[in-house]
Amino acid sequence: MAVRDYFADTYVEARKKFLAAANAAGAMHEVHTLPDLRAPDGEPLTMDVATLGPSNPDAVLLLISGTHGVEGFAGSGCQIGYLADQLYSALPARTATILIHALNPYGFAWLRRVNESGIDLNRNFQDFSKALPDSSAYEAIHDLLIPDDWEGPGRMAADAAMQEHVKALGMARFQAAVSGGQYSRPLGLFYGGTAESWSNTTLRRILKNHLAPTVRNLAIFDFHTGLGPTGYGEPIYTGTQDAGFERAKRWYGPELTSMTKGTSTSADVAGSVAGAFGDLSPAVAVTYVALEYGTRPLLEVLTALRADHWLHAITNRQTPLRDQIKRQIRDAFYPDSPAWKAAVYGRAADFVLRACRGLGSVS
Repeated sequence: MAVRDYFADTYVEARKKFLAAANAAGAMHEVHTLPDLRAPDGEPLTMDVATLGPSNPDAVLLLISGTHGVEGFAGSGCQIGYLADQLYSALPARTATILIHALNPYGFAWLRRVNESGIDLNRNFQDFSKALPDSSAYEAIHDLLIPDDWEGPGRMAADAAMQEHVKALGMARFQAAVSGGQYSRPLGLFYGGTAESWSNTTLRRILKNHLAPTVRNLAIFDFHTGLGPTGYGEPIYTGTQDAGFERAKRWYGPELTSMTKGTSTSADVAGSVAGAFGDLSPAVAVTYVALEYGTRPLLEVLTALRADHWLHAITNRQTPLRDQIKRQIRDAFYPDSPAWKAAVYGRAADFVLRACRGLGSVS
């Protein structure tokens, strides 16, 4: 099976390929269906879980795809390749694999980065009983990010004003204001919500049901796209503990970056998926790494996101730009080229093998 064939053109095709690969590998499979919603072709929207290995392992390798919907094409391809190439055979003894396919099935199927409620899942893992992070920095630029019109003087004026903000703040501070996570604009970019989403609750239930009490080490890869040099997979440590960062650096090498230390292409974000793992026993050493694959220049990716949010700011907006905008956001997060796919999967396979060695060193 050629590497390009690990990847799919639609969510439904990706799911079929994932299920076929899981079945061929002899994996156990369970389905979590998103209620009341369907894919564009009428198929159900599901988060699928495949497990391999002992039922009471000492360690687990967890691979997550589709946290950001449309970014799921890359992660799905890496998961399918992991199964087809039997990379799990390199895991040390008493180590299991859990693969979560399409954490955000709605966004994957409908080519959106957000979920069915407009929520960015990687900003949704908050303690909603407490005060949410301040959104004032985002509020200052929301109307510029999503102007009233996408073609014409309104967009031109918004773009000019946004460039002035970039000059005033610098790109790093501007990126943090845009993407750090906001909780005041449900139709805005990087909105974290006001309650746990279906995907959030479902992920926590999966972890509770599938991580046996015997587990002492958990290595996680969460696949993302959209930041950094084209085709390069940046390993970003997303935890907050220095011990976890040092362990990840031993396993994955000096190229490891960190959001909290300010060394990654991603801004530090509020409410990331890593928050789900804070519920685990302190006896479990969690090594959470996002593999972030570059696609296009940052401002091109931001423009695609802005356009998609403009399109969906009005329900069923009537515009001749719809098809163009959907192509634009797909291309921004999934460059459909054999070279890019080969780079993505090759990097994923490399890091899986590094994780195998790392887990072996602590087993």
